[in-house]
Amino acid sequence: MKLRTWTIEDAENLAKYANNPKVAQFLTNAFPHPYTIENAKSFIEMVSNQNPTAIFAIDVNGEAVGSIGLHAQTDIMCKNMELGYFLGEPFWGSGITTEAVRTIVEYGFQNFDITRIYARPYGNNPASQKVLEKAGFTLEARIEQNIYKNGEFLDELIYAVRKKSNK
Repeated sequence: MKLRTWTIEDAENLAKYANNPKVAQFLTNAFPHPYTIENAKSFIEMVSNQNPTAIFAIDVNGEAVGSIGLHAQTDIMCKNMELGYFLGEPFWGSGITTEAVRTIVEYGFQNFDITRIYARPYGNNPASQKVLEKAGFTLEARIEQNIYKNGEFLDELIYAVRKKSNK
């Protein structure tokens, strides 16, 4: 597993792995479903203009099989970035996501002026919660019935990891 920048050649794989209701159910409604080749090309075009890069392809054996990124926050949250990710279903349970999360956390703290990275998995996604815990994140909050997704209310969990101080 390695993280790398997205290229337009990844569009077919992105569409293949992202076009899955089991993936979409754990992401915001901004993540299209069905996920088309046009969605993939638009996404890759958008993230190709980042400087520094904050959204990467998760690459396994030369194939883009998922995505992971840090999303800058503004105003009073400017020292925070939100982590988001997905991995193609054939690769679930392999430890790839935990490794990708650890890698991007290290990258984030080295390349951005931030002190905290957080993620907001849904209460019905224990696999993502486990990934975050294995990657060193701590559960900071559970907001009950805060998310409305696919016709049901879900708990929002807030996990975070903080930059180690040199003091």
